[in-house]
Amino acid sequence: MSIDIFAGSNAAWLIPALSVLAFPITLFLGRFLPGKGSFIPIVAIAAGFILFWFVLSDFLSGGSVPLHVDIEWINIGFWEITWGFLVDRISVVMLGLITFVALLVQVYSLQYMKGDSRYGWYFSLHALFAGSMLLVVLADNLLFLYFAWELVGLGSYLLIGFWFDRRSAAEAAKKAFITTRIGDVGLLIGIIILFKATGTFHISSIIHVAQNGGISDSTIMWSSLLIFLGAMGKSGQFPLHVWLPDAMEGPTPVSALIHAATMVAAGVYLVARMMPLFDLVPEMQLIVVITGLFTFIFAGFIALVMTDMKRILAYSTISHLGLMMLSIGTGAVGAALFHLVVHGISKALLFLGAGNVMHSTNDETDCWRLGGLKSKMPITAGIFLIGSLSLAGIAPLSGFFSKDEILSSVYQEMGLGFLIVTLAGGFISALYIARLFLITFTGTSRTDAAKNAHESPVLMLFPVVMLTIVAIFLGMVAIPMGEFKGFTSFVEQESKFHIIPWLLVVSLSIAILGVVVGWLYYGKSRLSHKSVALRLGFMYKGALKGFWIDAIYQFVIDRIVLESGRLIATFDRIVINDTGIDGSAKSVLLSALKVRLIQTGKIYNYGTAMAFGVFLAVIVWWVF
Repeated sequence: MSIDIFAGSNAAWLIPALSVLAFPITLFLGRFLPGKGSFIPIVAIAAGFILFWFVLSDFLSGGSVPLHVDIEWINIGFWEITWGFLVDRISVVMLGLITFVALLVQVYSLQYMKGDSRYGWYFSLHALFAGSMLLVVLADNLLFLYFAWELVGLGSYLLIGFWFDRRSAAEAAKKAFITTRIGDVGLLIGIIILFKATGTFHISSIIHVAQNGGISDSTIMWSSLLIFLGAMGKSGQFPLHVWLPDAMEGPTPVSALIHAATMVAAGVYLVARMMPLFDLVPEMQLIVVITGLFTFIFAGFIALVMTDMKRILAYSTISHLGLMMLSIGTGAVGAALFHLVVHGISKALLFLGAGNVMHSTNDETDCWRLGGLKSKMPITAGIFLIGSLSLAGIAPLSGFFSKDEILSSVYQEMGLGFLIVTLAGGFISALYIARLFLITFTGTSRTDAAKNAHESPVLMLFPVVMLTIVAIFLGMVAIPMGEFKGFTSFVEQESKFHIIPWLLVVSLSIAILGVVVGWLYYGKSRLSHKSVALRLGFMYKGALKGFWIDAIYQFVIDRIVLESGRLIATFDRIVINDTGIDGSAKSVLLSALKVRLIQTGKIYNYGTAMAFGVFLAVIVWWVF
């Protein structure tokens, strides 16, 4: 039976293929085309977004089942390695998020990056970055996934360090690349362990073998832990989160793309994809839960004291990624992916809104140096408010629905204690986002840059308005309507939507309380940054410094890694090289020089030596 590879879900492979192909075309031919070829990646991702709807319609109609496409790569006897695509409900959700956000970010970039000397290079990198992430979510085996995974890392390095002439940007790019490599090495080792245990890289085959007892519990535990380490690096989980705030040195549209739909989403996707393997080891589930919950609280508290708009949003991203990991650890994969989508839309909205502010205030990012922008930038202020309220979990915006799903799962699977801590994190989340909005957009202008601010051009407003509309109405997909049983049921193919009335009321009340407290302190009474510092004391200083995690890393690198490297280098030079290799060579040379002295060529010398040897032998024989 022939299969139409261009029909419905069969055409999913075209979605990453178009963006990947756009990269070399824009790179090599862009200089000869209008707008330096910027339209090529946009057309590619737009076509991908259209194709996504065809793929989605197949699954919504019930006429599509998970599609596997395998292509043989290496075949050596019994050893076969393939690469291919897997199109299922999880990958479909990710395809929609990536293509939609990437498309709007690229449209936004047309105006934001206008006049940049490397305009075409910027858009070609966008194509590579988006295409790589699309390959990650469609990969049907771990080897192919790892290849795409590393391409995502390369793309992030190039985009974060796009303005490499700035030392801070170059350092941030290196930091992101090196930090995520720690996780990537763990991921690679985990993949190798699973391949050794099963003889295959196919994700479904590995899970099937494990579920049928073909892999020992210890192997599952160690491989799962190493795979999770890879996810921690990409998704900024404590303690591998340190690269994410510094990634703000890249262009703001890049920050929106990284924090909303691409790099940071990769780790959450990987854990969601491999969760059937994690489920076989209860200890692993607990590790995911604790890591996610701690990251949620830890990063949220730091966001409370940050003054840079983009850094506040960066720590907010880390915090909410922790919430997603917490959800996956409790078994609520559908709820986690729903929050991933909702957070991606809201965070893209907020980052692009921050880009609007920077564009009109000479790149000012210190919110304490702004103020009063709602009268200068009413549209940006309105959309920023909607994004903030959605992120805080205020009904009826989309963030409310995704957060409620997660809280229900935490309560049912982990109990009241974990729920209380999660609710506390929700309060912190509402408080810091209210703080950001109130300081930046309300009150009076504090600097000339704020006083002279103006609304952004239409080309920059349009993508943000589109994201705002989606942020308002996206929550509706959580509610069962007719044959559609809701988002979580779509992902997990079983009825998962449930409401705990009292928990819904409590979570909404806590979110509102966070916003009200933010208004009382930062809106009404205008609590200053210095007064907060005086009240919190040591905790404030610690949070402002990220609780010295960066300093600890630097100490480990400078005092342990580098010093150990110097010690090993010294040992290698003196003992191994100078003494061992060069010393041995010199000894042989000196011995040869001395031995050659007995080679005189005179017979009487040789006879004397032989006679002396015989005499010496007789003496030894007689004595012993």
